[in-house]
Amino acid sequence: MKWFLILWFVPVVLLGSWYGLSYHDMNFGFTMLSRQVHDLVFQIYGNILGIEPETIPPLVFKAVAIDSLLVLAIVMFRYRKAIIKWVRSKRAQYAGQPAENEESLSSAP
Repeated sequence: MKWFLILWFVPVVLLGSWYGLSYHDMNFGFTMLSRQVHDLVFQIYGNILGIEPETIPPLVFKAVAIDSLLVLAIVMFRYRKAIIKWVRSKRAQYAGQPAENEESLSSAP
């Protein structure tokens, strides 16, 4: 499970970091992080896919969001027993205690 999360997290972080830095032209002297390379990469992808380069970033964002939800669902399914146990313990912990509003009303003079 650890490697599954690492193999999902590292590419997402690298892609997001590259996109953010190159979009804002924060290149720190690296050509790969320049706005010209950013525009060239999306122009090439646009030509390959046959779509406008401006439409690619929202599509990538949607794909990453859906993949992230899928990974979250897999992790939650994997640890479902521990999650259920944690939720039940929190419910039991708060079941015996009065609500905040009731507590403040009972301590009023």
